[in-house]
Amino acid sequence: MSDAQSRLNQVKDILNMNKTATTIPFDPNCTRFPNRKDVPRPVDAPPGAAWVWGDNDQLGRINLLTPARVKSAAAEIQTGETIALNLPLNVPAVPAFHREVFKHEIKELFKGRAYDDLYTLNTQSGTQWDGFRHVSHLPTGTFYNNTHEADIVGPNANHKCSVHHWSEHGGLVGRGILLDYRAYADKKGVRYSSFTDHRIPYEELYRCGQDQGIDIRPEAQGGDVKIGDILFIRSGFIAAYHQTKPDDWEKLALRESAFGETNEQKWAGVKQEEAMLDWLHDCYFAAVAGDSPSFEAWPSDRGDYLHSFPLGRYEAN
Repeated sequence: MSDAQSRLNQVKDILNMNKTATTIPFDPNCTRFPNRKDVPRPVDAPPGAAWVWGDNDQLGRINLLTPARVKSAAAEIQTGETIALNLPLNVPAVPAFHREVFKHEIKELFKGRAYDDLYTLNTQSGTQWDGFRHVSHLPTGTFYNNTHEADIVGPNANHKCSVHHWSEHGGLVGRGILLDYRAYADKKGVRYSSFTDHRIPYEELYRCGQDQGIDIRPEAQGGDVKIGDILFIRSGFIAAYHQTKPDDWEKLALRESAFGETNEQKWAGVKQEEAMLDWLHDCYFAAVAGDSPSFEAWPSDRGDYLHSFPLGRYEAN
């Protein structure tokens, strides 16, 4: 950003009572943040990285869930109803991507009087948040904020960018935005299987939002998405799973899983495209989530995976 542009932004901030983030580390309390193309880049970061919260940051865009934003989100509660978004631990019965099956055992402590529950699970087999150490910037093997393999496994393994930092921060509490793309697609006659690599482009999500009465552009661009919002996209996977016979599901879940031509795992999700990358970045979501095994359409059709952008480069979960 040029000096002239920086001075212009300062004047605009004064007139509009805003606070624009311009230099690293960003202040989470800022009211305006730069678009993807204008984000300052740390010299030691992979191409496209937006590591803006400081060298020792462990939270990424969870930093945006400030007390003021949580309080503002709470003010929008109307009915007080609560809905659990997590699936039972044994769903899917056979996890995708060849992950381990959930096991539940009862341990007898004192016959007829006291018992414990024993769980064995891969946390990626069902409902979960992807941590920053889950997927790297694939070409360099660099995880968020210069976390590397040696930080995760081996004799020098440590807790850098581990998910427990989110819990210590207080978890994820904020305003959610749900885009029910499956309901929109059914309404508009768009037919697809959740068990294929059907790609949902940004333009379709935009029209889905319009149909729900939501402008999914960032508030800074005249839309309804506020800084720190948590995005949910329903593609219809859960309904499709429950409508599938167990034997048929097992065949789908056990399809070959690999990065490359031998991969046979296919799941519907958001499209890997520049418009999607810009939108996910520029909205400054604190986190994004979906109901499919991969969130993005799987496999990628562009040689790069969306996972490495929110996790490795945008620091959103």
